[in-house]
Amino acid sequence: MEREVNRYQGCLLGLAVGDAMGYTIDEKSWREIQTAYGPNGLLGYDIANGVVELSSYTQLAAYIANGLLVALTRGRREYYLRYITLALKDWLRSQQFYRDPEKPLCWVSRLPEFRRRHCRDSRMLDTLRTEALGTPSRPRNQNAAPGALTTAVALGLSFQPERMDPAFLGVLAAQTMALTHGNPETILSSVVLAYTIAGILQEPEFPLQQQFSQSIAAMEGQFSREFPQAAGLSDMLLQVVEGDKTGSREAMESLHCQTADQCLAGAMYASLACHGDFDTGMILSVNHSGRSSAVGAVTGAILGAQLGAEALPEFYLEGLEGVQPLRELAEDLAKGSPASGFFDDDWDHKYTQGLPSGG
Repeated sequence: MEREVNRYQGCLLGLAVGDAMGYTIDEKSWREIQTAYGPNGLLGYDIANGVVELSSYTQLAAYIANGLLVALTRGRREYYLRYITLALKDWLRSQQFYRDPEKPLCWVSRLPEFRRRHCRDSRMLDTLRTEALGTPSRPRNQNAAPGALTTAVALGLSFQPERMDPAFLGVLAAQTMALTHGNPETILSSVVLAYTIAGILQEPEFPLQQQFSQSIAAMEGQFSREFPQAAGLSDMLLQVVEGDKTGSREAMESLHCQTADQCLAGAMYASLACHGDFDTGMILSVNHSGRSSAVGAVTGAILGAQLGAEALPEFYLEGLEGVQPLRELAEDLAKGSPASGFFDDDWDHKYTQGLPSGG
């Protein structure tokens, strides 16, 4: 169990590292990055006031993880999407400037590092303000931005065979993304990422390239009838997975990394091209002209799940906000709710009362 928890923690911590590193150069061109940081680009955090801050990518993964843990505490999988929606509404309220009088569902919403207003998807926020959110068959918009892509990481972390079957995970990933993002490729990218994270955690002995290929095939097999775009997305991602892994900036630039599917492709490329070196993967994943924070976050989650928290260099965790809460969420997802008939005061605080540990 200890080794398993290490991978879960590595996934969420790696996500936070990539997010925080990419946030300072998000959407800057490669030339602008070189001008600011030198010919090799950004090689570590650009720290302001000694604190490495998180953006919405880490926040959303944390809120969805928190919501899923509340659902697991209730013990019925039909509650999952309901509590995911409530967790997203909690995150929305955390992004408002007025003081929220409501009692939050998620204990992470009480922590200032998970309420910062960085790298927000404005169309996602607008959709969350409406009463009726989207579904895969009835989308509210055609938003293709990567703003909610990291919610799929939390979904992948929540998967265990005794909790749900793989097909249900795919459906839940599609439903979760469709709440705020109606673009088909974006919905399907969420499915691929959820399957990838779950696959790495459940079968860590499989090579990363094989994990990607299996996740892409599972997405296409499950959703090709509902979404004719599935075959095209599958072909695009497989070209990245099966192509040359030189680790070049030119390759990252060619992927554009603006939309959710492009960001997923960029993360897959960086994860494979770094050959298991977390630091190399982080540098490659953020130094390009696209959505550096999104690609960095997804790359960090993939590599963290593959390598485990112990493989993350300590200098990435020093000064990084939210390390302990993310460790807690990861451990709780790995272990699950307390056994029936046993009372756990800490679990009750977090997933019944919505209070941080000891709160």
